[in-house]
Amino acid sequence: MGIKSYKPVTPGLRHRTGYTFEELTKPLAPKSLRSAMRKSGGRNNHGRVTADHRGGGHKRAYRTIDFRRDKFGITATVAAIEYDPNRSARLALLKYADGEWRYIMAPLGLKLGDKVMSGPGSEIKNGNALPLSEIPMGTSVHNIEVTKGRGGQMVRTAGGSAQLLAKEAGYAQLRMPSGEVRMISLECLATVGQVGNLEHENISIGKAGRNRWLGVKPHSRGVVKNPHDHPMGGGEGKSSGGRHPCGPTGLLSKGKKTRNRKKLSSKFIVKRRK
Repeated sequence: MGIKSYKPVTPGLRHRTGYTFEELTKPLAPKSLRSAMRKSGGRNNHGRVTADHRGGGHKRAYRTIDFRRDKFGITATVAAIEYDPNRSARLALLKYADGEWRYIMAPLGLKLGDKVMSGPGSEIKNGNALPLSEIPMGTSVHNIEVTKGRGGQMVRTAGGSAQLLAKEAGYAQLRMPSGEVRMISLECLATVGQVGNLEHENISIGKAGRNRWLGVKPHSRGVVKNPHDHPMGGGEGKSSGGRHPCGPTGLLSKGKKTRNRKKLSSKFIVKRRK
């Protein structure tokens, strides 16, 4: 997949880049795999803003994706590669031998007509999902389960992959994209390969309005606000806040670790990302 630039007939097009979408095919998915998606505007069930700077944006439909990969031992054929407005990765539409259709995240190199399978005993190739116990060390994987049967929760962004480093005492050690080394049960499933759409990180937004299309609203710095609105607000002239940099709730930034020390999953972290 390539990246295209635009003729700078307006200031907003001068630095803007976009996808060529040459790898996408005509959508073939049944309507049952799509559903309406209502916008929250960053608000919770009480109507209070809990996620700042969200609102507007283009209307989207949600695509139901098979993160569990629990259809074991049945071969599926890649029928289409489609765009998903809700994530950076592309989707691969699978048609199983028994006639069922499902979406998965498209790994790098997966093409129309390729065969994929999930479950123990599957071949080690792109798009196949297997327990970590059956995947050779050094293999790149994505869509990794944290709890057996719950579905993939880690490494799902465009271009993402984790590397299987070791296996011992019922756990696999994986190096995450952040550099963190974490232990995952050998019974958990992972999909072989790297998530596709590597060029996503090279896209230049080009203008502020394009972020509004994506549902991202403008962001104001804390130091330009009033003390009532932000802990770093207020002061005469151009003040730098008069205190250690923090977020709107007072949570310290600039390198201070904010992870809960009593978090149960901490015992599975072999090496921190920093």
